[in-house]
Amino acid sequence: MSRRARVSPAEAGLPAGGVRRTPGLRREEVAVLAGVGTTWYQWLEQGRDITVSPQVLDGVARVLRLSSVERRHLYVLAGLNPPLPESGQRPDDLCPGLRRLIDAWLPWPAHILDPCWNTVAHNASAALVWGFRPGERRNWLADFFTDPAYRTADRREDDARRLVAQFRASRSERPGSEEAAEVAEAVAGLCALSEEFARLWESGDVRPEGQLVYEIDHPRAGRLCFESTPLRVPSRPDLTIAVHNPVPGTGTAEKVQGLLGG
Repeated sequence: MSRRARVSPAEAGLPAGGVRRTPGLRREEVAVLAGVGTTWYQWLEQGRDITVSPQVLDGVARVLRLSSVERRHLYVLAGLNPPLPESGQRPDDLCPGLRRLIDAWLPWPAHILDPCWNTVAHNASAALVWGFRPGERRNWLADFFTDPAYRTADRREDDARRLVAQFRASRSERPGSEEAAEVAEAVAGLCALSEEFARLWESGDVRPEGQLVYEIDHPRAGRLCFESTPLRVPSRPDLTIAVHNPVPGTGTAEKVQGLLGG
């Protein structure tokens, strides 16, 4: 009712029609514009136990000019799974707060990934550990499966299998999202680039995102061992923040600090 009251007849494309006792749209006007029955719409406002569909709720949301957050809330109130949130921003369009967040992770590496796991931002430590250059768009999966620095790890096969399974799980959460076609294209490119990735992708394994322990041979520091943890920001569901901690007892912390110091 509160959202109906804030939409004027003119905004909804209706004639003003004389004096109104209440502001905004009448119930029957919302029903007509949304393509539903007046009684049904009244029951919807009253929260009655009625059958609703996503298409009808989208019609009501359109007439009432609900924001994306309000539309998702309407789905929840109606007992339906809410649509996927969309940020409406390009992955590389980052607010200063996100950049400050990964910079605050120093001295340890941190970077921000888009839906295809391309790095769109990184801190100074990540630049030294992985050799990121300003403006360079590196893919986390492509690096893992093509860079010789990852191939000498003792747990290479298990790390590769878990990484691919986590990537598949993260993408399956947003099957109908705008970036789905881009992800499919990226997977096809990786399959052509790496037979190992293609074999693991074909296996169809799925694992929830979580900490991943991995090793890398750095040209200056030698063997580095990190715990990688993915973090999500609700307002930017298209991004993943990956923070990396040195594994205790491996000498990684001292080596990373040495890279930063010199």
